[in-house]
Amino acid sequence: MSTLDAHEQHLAVLNRLVEVSLVLNSSLSIDRILTQLMDATTTILEAESASVILRDVNTHELHFLAMPTNSAHSEKLVRIPVPMEGSIAGSIIRESKPIVLNDVTQDPRHYRDADAKSGFQTRSLLGVPMRIKDRVVGALEAVNKIGDHWAENDQFYLEILASQAAIALENAQLVQKLQKANDELAQLDKLKSDFIAIASHELRTPLGVIMGYASFLKEEAKGELSDHATAVLNSALRMRDLIADMTNLRFLNLGESELMREAVSLAQLIDLAKGDTLSVIDTKGHQLSIEMPDEDLALDVDRAKILLAINNILNNAVKFTPTPFGKITVRCTTRTDEVWIQISDNGVGIPQKDLDDIFKAFYQVEDHMTRRHGGMGLGLAIAKSVIEAHGGRIWAESDGPDKGSTFIISLNCSKQEN
Repeated sequence: MSTLDAHEQHLAVLNRLVEVSLVLNSSLSIDRILTQLMDATTTILEAESASVILRDVNTHELHFLAMPTNSAHSEKLVRIPVPMEGSIAGSIIRESKPIVLNDVTQDPRHYRDADAKSGFQTRSLLGVPMRIKDRVVGALEAVNKIGDHWAENDQFYLEILASQAAIALENAQLVQKLQKANDELAQLDKLKSDFIAIASHELRTPLGVIMGYASFLKEEAKGELSDHATAVLNSALRMRDLIADMTNLRFLNLGESELMREAVSLAQLIDLAKGDTLSVIDTKGHQLSIEMPDEDLALDVDRAKILLAINNILNNAVKFTPTPFGKITVRCTTRTDEVWIQISDNGVGIPQKDLDDIFKAFYQVEDHMTRRHGGMGLGLAIAKSVIEAHGGRIWAESDGPDKGSTFIISLNCSKQEN
């Protein structure tokens, strides 16, 4: 071969190596990377076969990871372990040096058991270490050079392939680990959700019994016994709020696709919210007033979820309005094509610096060690998630501590047809 022909052939191989590099590093599938690597190795080095041998991170034993897919011996070889001591692959990995053999029968390190068990006869071998930074993770071998003598540039070409493959395999393995971690997190999240759902369901029945008997005792008893019944009832109401928060955790990251929309009368919605919270309002001794527009409106909403959001705001007003003389007002007004549901109270109020943060999950204005009001700090966050999933808005206004607060819910609306 002339010098010019050799030069052109060398450039052609380098171009092929660039193409292989792009393919290897654009794939995150280990199987696809290995298939491309085997094909490239046998083609570029003009070899009958090729293999990747890796060191097990736990046992430190060697094993074949891949052979050419069209090789009749691939399946058998992949199942055969290779000893680290006394083998060609072991020497490549331990010493981090390439080995070039034109006649393996003359080298005692050749692991003949692999040939005997697979039925494949190895005549010549070129192997190089696969490195990731300063760590040798395995070896890439080209086997049985066509013509029996390895060419001058074969080792150079194989080292390039080994470097490309090591990086591509490392990236693919990292992605696999990340996917596995994500799957485990998803499973953990499901277990958490299932536990919360079961626990909150099981707690409802005994809590209902406690609240029933406590209400009965409060009405029938007098004096100190009535005071004890009131304390039990108030504690039960706090527990009910906690259970409701646990049950509704799944709504924190609600998406629009999860809504079951229907046309719902605004008047009916507010009436349902009143019915759901009236017992708590009466227990606290608060006054509730409702102001509605003259003309009824229709909202295109998920009835159950938007009702949950309104109830959360109402319950928040009840919780943070001291007794006696608590006043809670629900005022519904229209603004062009929107309806504003304003829920106001004359309770503890909200500092200006906290007006945006109160809608964050688990956020509490009071210090968790000294706060007087219970709850997990989820009600407002859930309400915000539900309302925003409907394309609406929610915000809070307050003149500061002890000045009460107003929560405004804005939703799209239309006139209710009779």
